[in-house]
Amino acid sequence: MLQTCSTTSEISNLQRSESGDPIHPKNLIIHKILYISYDGMTDPLGQSQVLPYVFGLKKRGYEFHVISFEKMDRYQQHHRTILQLFKENGVHWHPQDYQLSGGISTTLKQVRRMHKVAKYLNEIHQFDIVHCRSYMPALTGLRMKRKYGTKFIFDMRGFWADERIDGKIWSLDSPIYKQIFNYFKRKETQFLLEADYSIIGTENGYNEMHTWKSMQGQHPKTKVIPCCADLDLFDPRKIEVEDQTTLRSKLGILPENFVLGYVGSIGTWYMLSEMLDYFNCLKTENDKAIFLFVSGEKPEYIKGEAEKKGIDPASIIVASTLHSGVPLHLSLFDIAIFFIIPSYSKKAASPVKQGEIMAMGIPLICNSGVGDTDSIVIKYNAGTVINELNDETYRSNFIQKEMFDSEAIKAGALAYFSLEEGLNQYEWIYKKVLE
Repeated sequence: MLQTCSTTSEISNLQRSESGDPIHPKNLIIHKILYISYDGMTDPLGQSQVLPYVFGLKKRGYEFHVISFEKMDRYQQHHRTILQLFKENGVHWHPQDYQLSGGISTTLKQVRRMHKVAKYLNEIHQFDIVHCRSYMPALTGLRMKRKYGTKFIFDMRGFWADERIDGKIWSLDSPIYKQIFNYFKRKETQFLLEADYSIIGTENGYNEMHTWKSMQGQHPKTKVIPCCADLDLFDPRKIEVEDQTTLRSKLGILPENFVLGYVGSIGTWYMLSEMLDYFNCLKTENDKAIFLFVSGEKPEYIKGEAEKKGIDPASIIVASTLHSGVPLHLSLFDIAIFFIIPSYSKKAASPVKQGEIMAMGIPLICNSGVGDTDSIVIKYNAGTVINELNDETYRSNFIQKEMFDSEAIKAGALAYFSLEEGLNQYEWIYKKVLE
């Protein structure tokens, strides 16, 4: 069961972590870290961008307690698998129930719960660092720093408040949302100026942040760390031909098919319509082309959107897998694609999928104006960057796997997206704030 504690008696259940192991405050390993994520560990993002870092740093001598907010459907489906990973790596997990409905009042309740669980755990363990992934957890992190003197790391990743506007989740035409937006922009400044260290995902975002009026004359301690990929997991040499053959058969992919691939959720930012347009143009050039989505999105939604464009739904395949199964699915791609809305907030976006795709040596098609994505593709000759999203541009930018050096693409992933280098950077920050 997820912890949904609201009273002292209920919260005492947290004396045992979700791993079921008793927590002995006296038996701590060097430094104690509280890691807070508003994303769930049963979500793909948690599996790819939290667990590898936490488990890797645990091996380097840090003790971790992880508070995460889990969506019930994914939790029920995957929590045993994720729990086993926590047990194997000796990390304590304190999952909370993420409520999808209820609006602002529900969000406020969840923030209060975050504060309460963090306070309770800190009373037992007296954490050295509270590491907060994004803005909601940073509310708790700043509170702990001010109240207890806990070192506070603001892992901002991107411009979250601006994303809410650009993604049309909030509207500045609404007095309520305008007030919320202004509140978080004020908090953003406080997080950056009061954090012992902050982390952002792109050089583009870092440079933009330093143009803000609130940052003029200020010198927040900030480091750029992109969303890294586990190059040991995303290693094409570990893919067995028999496993590929079995998966192709399961998905109905024939040897003569040309596979355009997309990995990850669709959500607010990924331009499904434009990616389908690209595929439609590709299909006129190569009638053996299929579009494989490795995604938790509902197949009927993606196929329905394709059908609206006159695309045969039979040429669209949607497959879902845990993070550990993504490399095998990627290995079926001839080329990969992702288009992201190039909004202001996306200056700070580091797409997780880019490092994973490049690690597999797969050339990719992307659009310009998103974080450091285009400059990385160009620097490492890892695919093609499309500046204008229209049929004419698509037709002049068809690519084949054979046009690119897969070893060079993998070398680019090693140089820029290595999880090992990411761990080195995080450990450097931990040591710096603990000096």
